[in-house]
Amino acid sequence: MVEIIELLKALILGFVEGMTEFAPVSSTGHMIIVDDMWLKTEEFLGKYPANTFKIVVQLGSILAVIVVMWKRMLSLVGLYNIDGQSKSINGRFNLVHVIVGMLPAVVLGFAFKDFIDDHLFKVEHVVYALVAGAILMIAADKLAPRKPKVDSLDKISYGLAFKVGLVQCLSLWPGFSRSGATISGGVLFGMSHRVAADFTFIMAVPIMAGASLVSVLKNWDTLSMDYFGFYAVGFISSFIFALLSIKFFLALISKVKLMPFAIYRLVLAAVLCVIIFM
Repeated sequence: MVEIIELLKALILGFVEGMTEFAPVSSTGHMIIVDDMWLKTEEFLGKYPANTFKIVVQLGSILAVIVVMWKRMLSLVGLYNIDGQSKSINGRFNLVHVIVGMLPAVVLGFAFKDFIDDHLFKVEHVVYALVAGAILMIAADKLAPRKPKVDSLDKISYGLAFKVGLVQCLSLWPGFSRSGATISGGVLFGMSHRVAADFTFIMAVPIMAGASLVSVLKNWDTLSMDYFGFYAVGFISSFIFALLSIKFFLALISKVKLMPFAIYRLVLAAVLCVIIFM
């Protein structure tokens, strides 16, 4: 049976996930930092179940996206009329855009899943990813067109969705940040920060659901019903805290853009370097 102290650890990791999933600072990276340096859930769960938890717990945040953006999610398949427009999905942002955008990361994710699990779920690799992601975000803010060409999801072409999807592949590196990669890519390719963020969150739903399913199936033999309470607490807490943070971030990203988050990443990386290497 899971002890209270272990459930508290799941609650803390759910909090970290929910509050950081939508900011371009890497929720997985933060969970790895908090877990490896303080909580040590690998000692309780084992290596692969602990890694699986860090992926599955993100489903709580993804559920929050569905709750907040349910109208747009239904409109992807023509089941909801956005802003009084026709229900036809032709010529509008639809499910094909999402599939095209997520395809590169899905292919590479399957190809390198074992390598990522075995080698990249470590604090030192997260430090490098934090710095690399910060550089990309700074470049996006500095090099982006002064006036965005794409100020609505419905102006995203299939080609643009694919190019942003290629940049999203960087987020397979834990600590790089999926939202950081895709928002930066979207901004560099002419999207407004808000549109890039919306596209990022919508794409996250099938990607994270698929990643969680793959991780669970791959590590099925190492999982146990004894861990159910641990996983459930992490899922519920990430959902609640994500609901609190998602609308705040969507309003904030249009005002402050990416630079403050890049600076935060660099400061965090510097602090971690001091702790780890000195």
